[in-house]
Amino acid sequence: MADLQAKYMGIELKNPVIAGASELSSHMNSIKKLEEAGVGALVIKSLFEEQIQLEKARFEEEQTQYDGINAEMTSIYPTMEHSGPEEHLMWVCRAKESISIPVIASLNAVNADTWVEWARKLEDTGVDGIELNFFANPELQEGEGSVIERDQISAVTEVVKNVDIPVSIKMSLFYTTPLSVAKSFVRAGAKGLVLFNRFFQPDIDVENETTLIPLNLSVSTTNRLPLRYAGLLFGETSADICASSGIMDGLDVAKMILAGADVVQVVSTLYRNKITQAGRIVEELGRWMEEKSYACLEDFRGKMSRKNSTDPWAYKRAQYARLLMKPDPMKIIR
Repeated sequence: MADLQAKYMGIELKNPVIAGASELSSHMNSIKKLEEAGVGALVIKSLFEEQIQLEKARFEEEQTQYDGINAEMTSIYPTMEHSGPEEHLMWVCRAKESISIPVIASLNAVNADTWVEWARKLEDTGVDGIELNFFANPELQEGEGSVIERDQISAVTEVVKNVDIPVSIKMSLFYTTPLSVAKSFVRAGAKGLVLFNRFFQPDIDVENETTLIPLNLSVSTTNRLPLRYAGLLFGETSADICASSGIMDGLDVAKMILAGADVVQVVSTLYRNKITQAGRIVEELGRWMEEKSYACLEDFRGKMSRKNSTDPWAYKRAQYARLLMKPDPMKIIR
């Protein structure tokens, strides 16, 4: 039987399939089902800066709403805390205590102080690692790309200095040079790189002229970008690589590991095919390995990366040119 054991950021996993952050990892019932289905680890749904700041604002409003009525009432809220983020911490702690597989917390912050403060608090819940989830608001037109990158790299540096558990970065693809930024995150202390974050984008209902924010599940073809970058990063960084987006079955996992990924994250396929799909993914990967006579993941990890590929076109612009130079390039999609 093939050995599916994997290692991610120094964390031992029974297999390379991680349930990514989603609503499925925010309810105890579904978390236990994910463990039963056979995932190697899971990422808890993110804690967002907006949640933290909203609760702080509510707390301050409650503290001052009776100002000027009576000085004796200043002790009406002697030890009140803003409960939302604190409840998230209690939930993460409960999740960690309730299952035996590794649990990774996720933090999506903006302000420098928030990254460090809440990374520490998440570490105190007992999680095995922290995933930093970066997003640069496109509304902020004045910010130069280099400044955004510098601030994010600085945030990684400060978090790594202030926690003892491993830190991974769930990267956006929207950098001028993603490979360079990835390596900068690693130099700042990141132990893992998640490729890539899928951001929700707005849509417009033209009949009602209203804005929509649809939940669009990924499809299998979206895994080509993480596959490409896993193949480019293999052998180029000390961080572990986690491929994410469009990974639907065991053969998709095999592709990512062939390209150079250490592990994968899955979400959309669990919604499309139910949580039990996780077990089928693990089984299919194991069968494929046995058919190929691979005893463990390391036997084929990175075999098809840029570093090891025998196809000089695979990771270059030339593959685009080669396709268009065919007599009828559109024939392949008819």
